[in-house]
Parts: sequence; C-alpha cells; structure tokens
Amino acid sequence: MAANSAAVQPGRVRILKEASKSAGQNVGPVVYWMFRDQRVRDNWALIHAVEQAHKANVPVAVAFNLFDQFLGAKARQLGFMLRGLRQLHRDLEETHQIPFFLFRGNAENTIPNFVSECGASLLVTDFSPLREVRKCKEEICKRVSDFVTIHEVDAHNVVPLWAASEKLEYSARTIRSKINKKLPEYLIEFPMLQPPVTKWVGTSRLIDWDSLIDEVLRKGAEVPEIDWCEPGEKAAMEVLMGSKNGFLTKRLKGYSSDRNNPLKPRGLSGLSPYLHFGQISAQRCALEARSIRKLCPEAVDAFVEELIVRRELADNFCFYQPHYDSLQGAWEWARKTLMDHAFDQREHIYTKEQLEKAQTADPLWNASQLEMVYYGKMHGFMRMYWAKKILEWTRGPEEALEISIYLNNKYEIDGRDPNGYVGCMWSVCGVHDQGWKERPIFGKIRYMNYAGCKRKFDVDGYISYVKRLGETKKRKAESLLGRKAKELCTY
Repeated sequence: MAANSAAVQPGRVRILKEASKSAGQNVGPVVYWMFRDQRVRDNWALIHAVEQAHKANVPVAVAFNLFDQFLGAKARQLGFMLRGLRQLHRDLEETHQIPFFLFRGNAENTIPNFVSECGASLLVTDFSPLREVRKCKEEICKRVSDFVTIHEVDAHNVVPLWAASEKLEYSARTIRSKINKKLPEYLIEFPMLQPPVTKWVGTSRLIDWDSLIDEVLRKGAEVPEIDWCEPGEKAAMEVLMGSKNGFLTKRLKGYSSDRNNPLKPRGLSGLSPYLHFGQISAQRCALEARSIRKLCPEAVDAFVEELIVRRELADNFCFYQPHYDSLQGAWEWARKTLMDHAFDQREHIYTKEQLEKAQTADPLWNASQLEMVYYGKMHGFMRMYWAKKILEWTRGPEEALEISIYLNNKYEIDGRDPNGYVGCMWSVCGVHDQGWKERPIFGKIRYMNYAGCKRKFDVDGYISYVKRLGETKKRKAESLLGRKAKELCTY
C-alpha cells in the first residue's frame, strides 16, 4: 500500500504501519530515521519527512543510529561514513534548521525510545533490502506506540524496488524493460527541500565527532582508512561534475573502452563509495548523465545501465531472495552443477588466512587481493576473476562463497552492499548468468583463467601497478608513524 504525498510520487512510499486513530490524540513531530541515504540534497525520504511535517504543522528531526561494526565494517568504512555524517549534521542544522540526533546501540531500542520521548506521530525510514535492516524495522514496528505511523521511502533506487518488479528477477534482461518503462515516471528532477515551518522544541544533543571518529579508527584499525576518496556530499558532486577531474565533465569519453581494463582505474566513475553510503543520489547521477547524452551516447548508455539496471537488479535479488548470501540462493541448475562437482580434485587448496594475506601461487590473483587491501577497491573485472579462483581453490562452493563475501565486506570501501553480495553470487553461483560448457570444479558456472586475462589486458602491468600501491601505502604509514613519534617527543 502506498502512502499519499504531493512532493514525492506515491509509488516511492510504503506504509509499514498505520497508526490507530484516536479523537483526543495530539499530532506529534515527524522523525526521519536515516541510515542508507546519508545526504541532505536529492533525498526523497527527507523531502517526504519535511513535507509531512508541513502538512501537520509539526517539527521534524533526523535521527541516525550508529551500529557497532555493522556486518564487520572497520575503520575504512566507518571513518568514511562518520566524516560524511559530520558534514551532513552541520548542513542540516545550519542551512536547513533541522536537528540531527546520533544514537549508538541497537536501533530497535534507540529509535522507538526517541520516537516515544519526543512524542512523534510519524517515523519515516530509508529502504534497504538487507535482512538485518528489515528485521530491525519489523521489531521497531512492534515496539513503537500504536499511535505512530511508519513510512518507508525508497530514496536509493531511481525506480523504487517494489515499483520496478514484484518478484525475483532472473537476470538484467528480465528487469531492464520493466525499469525502462517506469523511468519517465520516476527519473524526474527533485523539488527544493523546504525549511521546516515549526521549530523543534529543545536542542539536539552535542556530538563529539572528533572523539567518535578517533574511537572508531582505533577499534577498526586492522583495516585503515583510504585517502584517495574524500567523504561527503560536496566531494561526491566533485567526483561526478568537478571541473578538474569530474567523471561526466572530464572522464566520460573513455568509459566504454576503459572500464573493463584494470590498468585504467580512472576509466571508472569512482562513485561507488558515495552511492553505497548514500552521499550522492543515483537519480542525480542519472539526470546529469542524461543531460549530456548527445556528447557521448555510448558511454552514457553504458553508465546508466550499471547505475540503474545493474544496481536495482542487485537490490531486487537481495529483497526477494532471503538466501542472497548462500548457496541456497542460487538457481536450481547452478546448485546442482556445483554440488555435482563439489568433490572434484583441486590443484591447490588455500585457507581463508592464506587468501586474505594473498599467499597463493597466482601473482595475478595476489595482486587483485592486495589491490582491495591497499586501495579499498578492487577493479570490477578483477573481482570476477578473484571470486572464481576462490571457488577453484577452496573445499567447496559454500566455503568459497563465505570467504569471498567475508573479504569483500572487510576490505571494500563499499562492502556490505547488495552489489557486493550479488557480485560474489554471480561469480561463484552463476546468479544472473547462464550455464556454460561443463568442466571440473565449476560445472556449468562461467569459467575465467589467467590466460584469458592475459588476452584482455597487460597482466604484468597490473601486478606492477598494485605493487606500487603497496609501496606508496607503506611509505605513508612510515611517515605517519614518524610524525606521531615526533609529537610524543614534544610533550
């Protein structure tokens, strides 16, 4: 059932819980629980929350709950997220006069408690297909008062997930036409975010961002931050549209030819960290790309295919397939062929620890693993080869899938994302793919090997490139340790 709204298309909003009507019940504030879409600009959920507050003539606030190491997130991911949220906090309160509240702990406790404390009548939430978030929302629906309504807004996808398809789609081919049919309705310009009409009573709590970030960096130091990607909405727009090195303004022309070459990382958009944390809207990216399509039609079409169709296909899989991260989530043909070959002889068997430390006999695979460890991002083409080799070198498909998801979530700046789960499921379990010629270990799952990579790009050049990344990272770490030692000597 869709909620009725003027500024936001009705199909973008779902009612998760309808409040019981009471004649003497006062209408309370609107609370927007933000988690997946961490931005002020181009955010349908925030626009909806503010508009609902306007209609009821009540104040509005934004709440964010910091999960402790959500799905294994470390300093790399949490540092990036918190630095972006610090900017968002300032922008919300100074520019838009909307208070921002940060909570720590279990959202199923903190969010209902806050809703109760401030007497809110409406809770607006982001949409996520991941089961941990969905379970949390189910619990929140039970715990809030019966006088509270809960709306869920898909501000992440261009075409809302439930509007694009009502079932699990088999492949990009089956969902593409459904999405394209809905684009004229949903790929529209955003309205301006209106200022709140009623001021929030009381002040939002002081947030010591520096201490919080220091604590997170210390606890998650095993996977340190990256320095090539600056967090926040402004930085995201600079990557998309910047005059110096923006993707659409300076790098789009080579996208079609360069995006599958691991030696040309600048051939990619560089937007995935921002899209993952919701620091930029996929819809904004699509609108800007569409406006310059005449200049580079092939590149824009390829970019929009990845940005909309492939990303929304990943959300579709994780939403409609509860086993999105296990062999149970594969299609029947894939499960059968993998189990038929589960006990085939392997030339090498590596442990999780050996794989994590890039201790294999394949220098190309080692380089791909180290690119992810050093850089926080493995090139998309290499990620396919990387995961398929894990299938070849472990004791069975279940272990291969478990290890690939573990490493992806731990080291990728955009890990713990539907795209990441589906990428591993595609490589190991043939999800969104077709059956190929049967062979040992892989069965009918698509095969990739070293020789095939050599035909496509300069393998030795890629290995050298990753080695340089490691040397640069080591020098920076040594320099940082030297500076810290000097600081300690001055005290």
